[in-house]
Amino acid sequence: MGREKERMLAGEAYDPRDPELRRERERARDRCRRYNETAQTETDRRERLLRELFGEVRGDATVLPPFHCDYGYNVGVGDRFFANCGCVFLDVAPVAFGENCMLGPGVHVYTATHPIDPDERAAGREFGDPVTIGDDVWIGGRAVLTPGVSVGDGAVVAAGAVVVDDVPARTVVGGNPAEVIREIDDE
Repeated sequence: MGREKERMLAGEAYDPRDPELRRERERARDRCRRYNETAQTETDRRERLLRELFGEVRGDATVLPPFHCDYGYNVGVGDRFFANCGCVFLDVAPVAFGENCMLGPGVHVYTATHPIDPDERAAGREFGDPVTIGDDVWIGGRAVLTPGVSVGDGAVVAAGAVVVDDVPARTVVGGNPAEVIREIDDE
């Protein structure tokens, strides 16, 4: 493993132009292309391709094409995972989903980020911050999860929400930036 990949996986600033990282992104794009070209009836092939693409698939997982990710091996999904069409995971750092998670169409999960300082940003370096989603989470269509956030168990992220802070367990969040709309009680 090269130094830039080590830096990326450690959450340090790295150069995404590194040849090893370019090859791995090309590999992931090819696997996404093959997955996205499958027919709805090719469930066994889809399962095999998804297990080749993702770092971890625990149990049953459904991802409706088209789907895109940067590397794939940084994505882990729990049992009964469902992602509707058009989802995008920028997985330069881990993206971890718990069990029984549902994603609406067009959900974007970003771990990749860039320096705030324009001179540092112009140098081309970037870094990643993991995103963690608990069990029994529902993320509505076109929601965006930004680098470093976590979503607690049983939470709901409303459609179109932009999540920039952690989402407490058993809450509904919405808006841009997403804020707690209400708590989920047992009644």
